[in-house]
Amino acid sequence: MTKEDHAIILEFLPNGYPLDRKMMPIAQAIGETQFTLLELVPRRGISLEIGEKVYIGEGKRDKIYYILGRLPKEKITETAKQQLEEHIGKVVKEKEKEFVEFFNKADAINKRIHQIEMLPGLGKKHMKEIITKRKEKAFESFEDMKKRIQNLPDPQKAIEKRILKELTSLERYNLFVN
Repeated sequence: MTKEDHAIILEFLPNGYPLDRKMMPIAQAIGETQFTLLELVPRRGISLEIGEKVYIGEGKRDKIYYILGRLPKEKITETAKQQLEEHIGKVVKEKEKEFVEFFNKADAINKRIHQIEMLPGLGKKHMKEIITKRKEKAFESFEDMKKRIQNLPDPQKAIEKRILKELTSLERYNLFVN
């Protein structure tokens, strides 16, 4: 597993968590490449902005004192959840090629379930249609998919929902999040 070098701030709590006894500032963030949810402790006197990109890699960090650890799912604040949705939306748009490639390469997990079926709104019927169409010609974009497959729920939204689900609840199989 590769380590994150940058994180995007989802929420900054200058006085820490409301019910915690420790009054230390804390930031909830998401790793830029691996979708890792993290709790970060900023340097003394540093205030962080929501949506700000901060360096968390090896060596000297200008704004982050240390990484407290992974952010437990139950500690994610409502503000952080909203920011998470927006961030995931942006990432899926930016990396459309990679996610379209998921549809071109997705495979069965076992005899009963296929990776495509794990996306919200896509069932066996859509999965079979996607597999048939991709054998004819690989998909090039989300638009291409929507043109070639009738009544297909928005594949971009399906991926966004799945990533959000993997980040905020316990899933048996993760497709996009480590």
